[in-house]
Amino acid sequence: MYFSKNQTLEAHTFGPYLISGNCNFSVSYFIQTLQPAFSSRELSGRTLNQFFTSKKAEVRMQVESSLSVVGPRPTELSTMIHSGGPPVPGPNGKQRTSSLESPIMLLTGHQSAVYSMKFNPAGTVVASGSHDKEIFLWNVHGDCKNFMVLKGHKNAVLEVQWTTDGTQIISASPDKTLRAWDVETGKQIKKMMEHSSFVNSCCPARRGPPLIVSGSDDGTAKLWDMRQRGSIQNFPDKYQITAVSFSDASDKIYTGGIDNDVKVWDIRRSEVIMKLQGHQYMLTGMQLSPDGSYLLTNSMDNTLRIWDMRPYAPQNRCVKILEGHQHNFEKNLLKCGWSPDGSKVTAGSSDRMVHIWDTTSRRILYKLPGHTGSVNECVFHPSEPIIGSCSSDKQIYLGEI
Repeated sequence: MYFSKNQTLEAHTFGPYLISGNCNFSVSYFIQTLQPAFSSRELSGRTLNQFFTSKKAEVRMQVESSLSVVGPRPTELSTMIHSGGPPVPGPNGKQRTSSLESPIMLLTGHQSAVYSMKFNPAGTVVASGSHDKEIFLWNVHGDCKNFMVLKGHKNAVLEVQWTTDGTQIISASPDKTLRAWDVETGKQIKKMMEHSSFVNSCCPARRGPPLIVSGSDDGTAKLWDMRQRGSIQNFPDKYQITAVSFSDASDKIYTGGIDNDVKVWDIRRSEVIMKLQGHQYMLTGMQLSPDGSYLLTNSMDNTLRIWDMRPYAPQNRCVKILEGHQHNFEKNLLKCGWSPDGSKVTAGSSDRMVHIWDTTSRRILYKLPGHTGSVNECVFHPSEPIIGSCSSDKQIYLGEI
């Protein structure tokens, strides 16, 4: 029995360990270690579980030393396998690619589905928002401890965002509010409550004044200045707005909703100056590329689209269509995101997989198993080859790629 280089391993329980992942996703360590056993006659007429039962102690040592599959839970520090520090060589002298304590870390603690997660700009903290109404802050390094819980929302947290300086978190909720939180103290510092229905999405401006845009089921996008009380501008639409973003210069906002179109609004004129048409079903997420030139959108038509947002671009601004992920009857607002260098994109998917595409070739580079529920958001680490994912299974994974 052989595994090819690009073959995906399904999740198998070997003794007390859950092993899941793509061969390129650190599970290659596992394959390299056990390949000789798979190809020998020892497995003839026997199941994998029987094989592992007979070699339990040996396999435990190999798995613990070479893979460290599941990172420690915040409350179970006794499961720690590696000490912290810089990347260390794996088996056969292979160099680890990140400073994660283990190639795959599991973060547990939320009591319900996790809808959103983001790395802070420095890449040292993860914020996650959940149906349990709470925002958790986790350390990225070491044992990935949950060191702070932000409480205040009266309903689920649908999206979390970091401000560009990394000192505040903005959150959106069906309790009709946006809230701003001070990361240092964990205190709520601003409550924005002019929407008359669910607030589905929020996005801070990348540069300039501390502006926030929000999108709601009340059919409006609102612009907020963190220095002022109340919203400073209103952008009325005919349909529910499910995703919002700023342009790179913060002079325009992008909105998407149940009418399938991406609308570009000029902030100064408070009007739509462009419509991007192509999606066949409602939008669930959007994000501007790191260089500000392209907009990535995720839709329930099971496609990602990349739009050229540069001035004087051709009239048909859709330059790439990416496929392979899924949406389902749950109709979760599955997000999408860019890698720091813009060479890869990722998106949530209801098939319980983490999908990563190459933006140039449009092919799927990774399809990573592990979650047991819809993957609602995937995000790239700002400086290391790490992907984070959160799911309706209440769990968060951080893993090397």
